[in-house]
Amino acid sequence: MKGSIVNISGRECHLYKNSNAEFLLVQPIDEHDLEVLGQEVEIINELSDKPFSLAAFMIKDWNQELTPWSVPPVFGKIPFGSGADDTLTFITSQLLPTVQEETSHVILGGYSLAGLFALWASYQTDKFEGIVAASPSVWFPKWIEYAKDNKPLSKSIYLSLGDKEEKTKNPVMAQVGNAIRRQNELLKGQNVNTILEWNPGNHFIDSEKRTAKGFAWVMNI
Repeated sequence: MKGSIVNISGRECHLYKNSNAEFLLVQPIDEHDLEVLGQEVEIINELSDKPFSLAAFMIKDWNQELTPWSVPPVFGKIPFGSGADDTLTFITSQLLPTVQEETSHVILGGYSLAGLFALWASYQTDKFEGIVAASPSVWFPKWIEYAKDNKPLSKSIYLSLGDKEEKTKNPVMAQVGNAIRRQNELLKGQNVNTILEWNPGNHFIDSEKRTAKGFAWVMNI
C-alpha cells in the first residue's frame, strides 16, 4: 500500500488508500510518527486481514492542538492549550467528508498526547466506532475526573502502556500507571468493549508497533 500526500484545509495529510477498505483509520501525527508511518501500515497488515485506509494528518503544535483544556507546563516550559475542539472539528467536518468511503467504519487512534486526544474524542461524538489510545497521556491533570463523570460514545476502546512508563521522577507523569488502570476500570464499568495491554519498555520506544497493535485489535473484533 503506497502513501500519498494531500492538503486538506491547509493541513498536510498522508493517505494510504485502499479502494475496498472496510475501515478508515484516522491518526494525528508528528514528525517522528511520519518517519515510521509506513512501518506502522505494514504491521497493521500483518496483524489483520481486514482491508483499511489510513489518513494521518500533521500536528504542528502538539501541546496546543491535542489537549482539551489549558493547564500549566508539566515538564519543560510549554503549557498545554485547549485546541482539541478545533482538531476534532477538522476531522469531522473536513477530513472525513474528503476521504471517508460510504461503507467504511472510522477508527480514531494515536500515540501519547494523540492517544489522549483520541480517548477524549470518544466522549464528544459517535462518529468513531473504535478508539486506539496507545500509551495515552492519561496523567493529564483532571483527566480521570473527567472520565469518571462522562461516558464514551465509541463501541470499542483499546488502551496500552509501556511497563516502565510510570517509573519516572516527574510526579505528575508518574501517575500514568494508576490513571490508565482506573481508565480501564471505568470503561469496563460502562460496558465498553475495552482492553488494557502492557508493552515492554518506556514511553519512547516502538510507537508504531504499539499503535498498529491497537488499530488491528479494533478491526479484528
